[in-house]
Amino acid sequence: MRVLILPGIWPPDVGGPATHAPDFARFLGGRGHSVRVVTMADGEPTDRPCPVRTIPRHHPFPVRYGFLTAVAAREARWADIVYATATYAAAAGAAVASRRPLVAKLVSDPAYERARRLGLFAGSLEQFQRRQSPGLEAIKRARTFALRRASSLVVPSEYLAAIARGWGLDGRPLVVIPNPAPLVGAEVGDGERRDLVFAGRLTRQKALATAIDAVARVPEARLVVVGDGPERAGLEERARRLGLNGRVRFLGSLPRAAVLDELARARAAILSSDWENFPHAAVEALAVGTPVVATAVGGVPEVVRDGVNGLLVPPGSPDALAEAIARLLGSPELEARLASAARPSVEWLGRDGIYGRLQAELEAALRP
Repeated sequence: MRVLILPGIWPPDVGGPATHAPDFARFLGGRGHSVRVVTMADGEPTDRPCPVRTIPRHHPFPVRYGFLTAVAAREARWADIVYATATYAAAAGAAVASRRPLVAKLVSDPAYERARRLGLFAGSLEQFQRRQSPGLEAIKRARTFALRRASSLVVPSEYLAAIARGWGLDGRPLVVIPNPAPLVGAEVGDGERRDLVFAGRLTRQKALATAIDAVARVPEARLVVVGDGPERAGLEERARRLGLNGRVRFLGSLPRAAVLDELARARAAILSSDWENFPHAAVEALAVGTPVVATAVGGVPEVVRDGVNGLLVPPGSPDALAEAIARLLGSPELEARLASAARPSVEWLGRDGIYGRLQAELEAALRP
């Protein structure tokens, strides 16, 4: 099987889709399949498990998206199938032009993400589904038009599947395949657990300001921030303004092995997001034996269970997050109990099993 992957972001970009695409490409290559990638980038890819074509982001959006669609259409003629985790309109155009089937993995509602970026909507994902206005309806129609070109849609959570069923997708199959837990070496996290850790892309969605404000309320808390993104400068300034120099450290982007090591040496992983689907960061933290203190949004409760492998709090509340952090740091018994349950709680998300299901979904789309 020859697979063209359109991921939208790729290492050195950070975030779940940038983790998933090269990892799945490597899995497919190990199973004897051929893979190519077309994506947008600011520089050279730092991970090349297969040929990677990049479209520079310095072009204006209509230009780079047009380039992306044209290059993807050419590469799709080589492929048997197109697999997209983002840039769904480009993927649909490439699939139609090349007459190849398309399988799309939804990591969120692309219409919602676009409306947030354009400043057209500031509410929750659930509120967005109900809100009606000419501008928002146009964005929703464009999303649905592109996704109707897919043979099937893969979603990581029951939460997002329930939302997507309301998009008018003409009965397109919606298959729930969660994000897999990473393969973890025995040497990961060797050393004393000391800090709280956030790992991910620094965007408004992740609401790191809430986490920083919560840390300021808990004198014994220290936070390590792993990742980069458009919110970094403002978050660093916020930490300075709150007098948290030395208690909040920004490490920037790190290789995935180093990210896992930071998570494994944390007392807890912090996820303060205002909205989420099925976050890679939570799965990765649990896989290395670290409990997660997270907001109860989206599909997070499908993997983080309050009082079992982590603690859940309402979104947008530094006080609630601070209370949970203080509770965990102040109770060695609670911390140990949550940590001991972390790794077993994601055994059902084994990488080979999850990616095997995803591979089978691609193969099914090839059958008439």
